[in-house]
Amino acid sequence: MIGLQAVAWLAGNDDLCPVFQGATGAGEAEFRAGLSDPEFQASVLDFLLMDDAWITVFCDAQGLGYDMPMQARALLPGGVQVHWT
Repeated sequence: MIGLQAVAWLAGNDDLCPVFQGATGAGEAEFRAGLSDPEFQASVLDFLLMDDAWITVFCDAQGLGYDMPMQARALLPGGVQVHWT
């Protein structure tokens, strides 16, 4: 559910959405398809998790705890944390 919220929130964010689109090449069609695509949701969460300010604004807007996006990301494809030590 948080992945879906992240995609919808990012699509409506006029400042941050173009940054994501520029970095990934995703367009409107990808956002529509991404609503039901766990891998796209994971990529949006990965993007948001790159900056504490982005996660803070997203979580505040959605009424989520700041740790929830990372927990949600862990459950989506590719979310297993790799420990190199």
